[in-house]
Amino acid sequence: MKVPFYGHQRQYTGMKAEIDANLQAVLESGQYVQGPMLKRFEAELASYVGAKYAIGVGNGTDALWLAFMALGLDAGDEVITNANTFFATAEAIWIAGATAVLVDCDPLTKCLDPAAVRRAVTRRTKAIVPVHLYGQCAPMRDIRKIADEFGLFVIEDNAQAFDARGDDFAIGELSDVVCTSFIIQKNLGTFGDGGALWTNLAYVNDKVRKLRNHGSSKRDVHSFGFNSRLDDLHAGVLSAKLRHIRAWSDRRIAIAARYTAGLQDCAFLDLPHVRPGYRHVFHLYVVETKNPADRNRFLDYLVAQGVDAKTHYSVAIHQQEGFPWGKDARLAGPLVHAEKNAASCISLPMFPELTDAEVDYTIQVVKAWPQHSAGTKA
Repeated sequence: MKVPFYGHQRQYTGMKAEIDANLQAVLESGQYVQGPMLKRFEAELASYVGAKYAIGVGNGTDALWLAFMALGLDAGDEVITNANTFFATAEAIWIAGATAVLVDCDPLTKCLDPAAVRRAVTRRTKAIVPVHLYGQCAPMRDIRKIADEFGLFVIEDNAQAFDARGDDFAIGELSDVVCTSFIIQKNLGTFGDGGALWTNLAYVNDKVRKLRNHGSSKRDVHSFGFNSRLDDLHAGVLSAKLRHIRAWSDRRIAIAARYTAGLQDCAFLDLPHVRPGYRHVFHLYVVETKNPADRNRFLDYLVAQGVDAKTHYSVAIHQQEGFPWGKDARLAGPLVHAEKNAASCISLPMFPELTDAEVDYTIQVVKAWPQHSAGTKA
């Protein structure tokens, strides 16, 4: 059996009529940039997430740095975030001209560790960017408390956790801005790049709408700005998909439960940890080899057996070739857990259209690893 990592084609096939109808409506409207379909999707998105304003932009990275600029972050300002996440989170901080301060993660959830955040705050700190990693919310109550104590902005990087929530809070409830990505791999993804941010702050909404459109809110009148607009074709795809996101999230949760039940006895792996009461929507189902030295051999074995497993993110941000040591970045203490996460992580196939048979085959292959490994060493 072959178990794919992505289910994009299956998803499109399952809802082809809905997506095609929206795309046809856009094509026939003749309005492809900042047209009626984008306005419709922005209204639908704002309603779904419970925000006053939602703004579609070119991609998730743009959503972050546009939010930083709208909030007034500038050179010399420090922004605290995860060391164990996609490079774009820190990259957006640098694009905005600020300094990225990387802190360690919680060893269980892999999300931002509030204690590490508190230790990292200096007089230059202006914001915290918690990443809702793999589909689980960061501990926002603790992060908000630190932000309030020191007068900091909180910008949530929600590229991996659309439709997730905490035990007693919703995404966006405890922050100034939420940013997300709609690239096809995401839980809510379009056929290419796309992103959005949402907020309850009118000045952020007004500023981002101008910044994304060459500094213009009125025809032929411009101030400083950029070109970062979610086009109407992508908005049409997302509008169709948004109606299914809750059911897709529930299916991801069910698949994760099946994985966890089947892999409980795998002593060589650490399985995902879900905080009690949290809605973890499993953008990724990430296991860790207890011995990091086994990771690459285990990954090669899975792929050879037809299970298209991958790594996310196998090189921590501060270990990347492009990490700008110096004034643009600093490490706030040792990053032991982030480095271990990078060295030992493996993502098993996870998408809503994955069948139970494919999940069970993956479990079977994973559980056979110790015997296979022993045989290859003999």
